[in-house]
Amino acid sequence: MRAFVAAAVLAVSSLSGMSASAQAVEVGNVKYESAVDLAGQKLQLNGAGIRYKFVVKVYTAGLYLTTKAGTTAEVLAAPGPKRIHISMLRDIDGNELGKLFTKGMEDNAPREEFVKSINGVLKLSEIFASRKQLNNGDNFSVDYVPGLGSTVLLNGKAIGETIKEPEFFSALLRIWLGDKPADSGLKDALLGVKKGRR
Repeated sequence: MRAFVAAAVLAVSSLSGMSASAQAVEVGNVKYESAVDLAGQKLQLNGAGIRYKFVVKVYTAGLYLTTKAGTTAEVLAAPGPKRIHISMLRDIDGNELGKLFTKGMEDNAPREEFVKSINGVLKLSEIFASRKQLNNGDNFSVDYVPGLGSTVLLNGKAIGETIKEPEFFSALLRIWLGDKPADSGLKDALLGVKKGRR
């Protein structure tokens, strides 16, 4: 009987281990956990995908929220902390990436939101410029916590000052989720829309 119970416990624990690892999503050989903790709250992976430039894979991106959201409006209105996580799939010049992000925010954010985000845009550009180059395998996250602001993490370490303006994080998300997204296939993936790459 003991042997049977031990075997049953072992089977259940191995199954639960399998289901936990099965919940992680792998995109471009980068693993995105199904849930992460941020500011004492559990965030779930809303979606993850690959940013393509023509046919070249540039980076993967994953969006974490407290509740699932299927539209840009729902993502922006979602309560609690949020995280966007980017993992590089090729080397890219830091200045170039900073300029691309700035342009993406300017092209997609309402003018008033972008103006209020300028301080954060400048700080983000400084971070990328000081890095010179992001290499294949480097990753960065921007964590937003209501009442505190946005923190940029490079390879898991916080860098720079907290960006206090809440508009900054909304403008940042619009790079991928706005009306002129960086990659429409990635927009669908972050929103959890099940579509093949166009």
